[in-house]
Amino acid sequence: MGLRNILRKPKKDKTPSSDFKKLKLLVTVVNRSKTEFFIDLLSSMGVNLQSSVAAQGTAKSETLSLLGLEDSDKSVIFSVIREDKAEEILRAVDERFHKLRGGKGIAFTIPLSSVIGVAMYRFLSDNRSIN
Repeated sequence: MGLRNILRKPKKDKTPSSDFKKLKLLVTVVNRSKTEFFIDLLSSMGVNLQSSVAAQGTAKSETLSLLGLEDSDKSVIFSVIREDKAEEILRAVDERFHKLRGGKGIAFTIPLSSVIGVAMYRFLSDNRSIN
């Protein structure tokens, strides 16, 4: 490999930046017994990556009952979602919190500032139109 190859400018990605959608991390805290239900709900809405972690609430029983939470065994579900779908997904999760017996929980999003790798971005954003 000659010096000429080393100094050559890297090829620019020809993918238009307008095709890229911003991503958010959705954090959902639910009763452990409802974990699979919420993972299935999110999967049905096109969320490709989810990871759940078992958690234990630390609030006193009086605080739990004040918040309407009985069980201290929780799951925290981490999901990567597209920003343009965040409102729809949060609305669906909130609706299940209200309708599902024992389905109370907390959900919020955090913006992601970067993702390394076009293939990983495609998977996370469920965007199959990017070449």
